[in-house]
Amino acid sequence: MFTLEQIKAAHSLVKSGADFPAYIKNIKNIGVTHYETFVCDGNADYYGANAFKISTGSKYVNLEIAIKANLEQFILVLKAHQQGKTDYLTFCKDCAASGIEKWLINIEKQSCTYFDLTGNEMLEETIPQ
Repeated sequence: MFTLEQIKAAHSLVKSGADFPAYIKNIKNIGVTHYETFVCDGNADYYGANAFKISTGSKYVNLEIAIKANLEQFILVLKAHQQGKTDYLTFCKDCAASGIEKWLINIEKQSCTYFDLTGNEMLEETIPQ
């Protein structure tokens, strides 16, 4: 099964959202089936076969998530990040301000789904290959 060191090595190559598709390919190759990232502190739970799970732990000081999600604002933030205009921490701060609590990556479906604080699906995107 994959290790936290392998996850960190793959993540270290991501400088902006433009690098995300290559990151997904890398973690798929080591056996990740899906993962969830929590905006409040950056913790991510990675899952593999046979209910394998590994957590990264907090990556930064807790961010306050806006209670009311703003989808229009979030889409602008997301597009800027995907174009390489923001780094990861800036993207997380922008997600928090837009009311995004977490995102779920489904490697098999090649999808990324964003959720608000109440668990409502805000946006689902296909990850480019």
